[in-house]
Amino acid sequence: MNLKSSSLMVRKQNAWPLASFIIYLALWPTEWFLIQQTHKCLPFVLFLHRWITCKSVQPETCERIMDTISDRLRIPWLRGAKKVNISILPPLFLLPVFLRVASWHFLLGVVVLTSLPVLALWYYYLTHRRKEQTLFFLSLGLFSLGYMYYVFLQEVVPKGRVRPTQLALLTCGLFLILLALYRAKKNPGYLRKSVSNDRSLNGSQIESLNRKGFPGADPSGSLNNRTSKDEPKGSWAPSGSPAKAREDWCAKCQLVRPARAWHCRICGICVRRMDHHCVWINSCVGESNHQAFILALSIFLLTSVYGITLTLDTICRDRSIFTALFYCPGVYADNSSALCFTCVWYSVIITAGLAYIFLIQLINISYNVTEREVQQALRQKTGRRLLCGLIVDTGQYNRGFLRNWHQFSTLGSHPFHHPAEDIV
Repeated sequence: MNLKSSSLMVRKQNAWPLASFIIYLALWPTEWFLIQQTHKCLPFVLFLHRWITCKSVQPETCERIMDTISDRLRIPWLRGAKKVNISILPPLFLLPVFLRVASWHFLLGVVVLTSLPVLALWYYYLTHRRKEQTLFFLSLGLFSLGYMYYVFLQEVVPKGRVRPTQLALLTCGLFLILLALYRAKKNPGYLRKSVSNDRSLNGSQIESLNRKGFPGADPSGSLNNRTSKDEPKGSWAPSGSPAKAREDWCAKCQLVRPARAWHCRICGICVRRMDHHCVWINSCVGESNHQAFILALSIFLLTSVYGITLTLDTICRDRSIFTALFYCPGVYADNSSALCFTCVWYSVIITAGLAYIFLIQLINISYNVTEREVQQALRQKTGRRLLCGLIVDTGQYNRGFLRNWHQFSTLGSHPFHHPAEDIV
């Protein structure tokens, strides 16, 4: 009996290394996969560890995490999975949640509606500091339009105070906003490097311009001290001097810019008569889309004010619109009315911000200045300032109120066909 048991144990001991080796071979692919995934998730693990222990997190770690998530986030498509920009997702999930929470109580509404602009400005500061393109604000704007319209259809229209003609008018306004935004998203007037640029400047001249730069330029190819004293107001005034070529040369785009053109660091390209880079459309506002941008703002303001008026007239009856904004008794007694009232205040905040942008645009057009030229004049303390800097007149392109608006109305009607050899 002892001999049998001892021989059996010897066989088991001899078989154990072989079994271990077989198990190792079977588990090796799984082990390799886990090691690889752990390596990829290491930044996220370190982020959680530092966050739990209340330690500071490096910005590079956050960027690596966002890049990894963005790379893994894909949706199936006919010709392969499409990568989804992660910046479009937060508004889709957070906006309905925040507005629902804000509708629970008056104080919650004050906290949430005060925090939303602060968070948006904080995110704008982060992306603007890194000169990055983001779809967050475009997603927030489009989803806000869609969600406000959805709440209007689901909560306001069933109450029976909105007539079919009013609903049709509001719907038409929404579609006109989308059409104007689509037009504003098109080419703002990008300057492309053409063959004429290659003919006008040879390789040695281009290398000299890139190496020496030009007065008032920064490494990004932007111009800080660009002046046009010798140019007629509102014209391009070709010049053949080497100094003028250095002033108008963009080292990033490798081309000669016409007057009032500017290199956008976010888009990475020069834009004709650039006004500013608008995060709400994720594009520059320039010569070719400035009119559509103003049209989109004006239609949005009219439609938003009309929708706010219809909603307040429904949930706060027998009160003026201004009074109903601040005093609407019993609005939080009903969940539906509370949500509508919260959405009204959210729309008021957005409308007020865009109304300020619209006012600034009207002033700049009236004085024939772009927002970039205004900011440059404020930094250099040049030009004429009125109303504490709200109005800035550089005097460089100002031809009078009517002529300025006439010039704006014809923007983009005369495409840029001036060859580079005429400018250099």
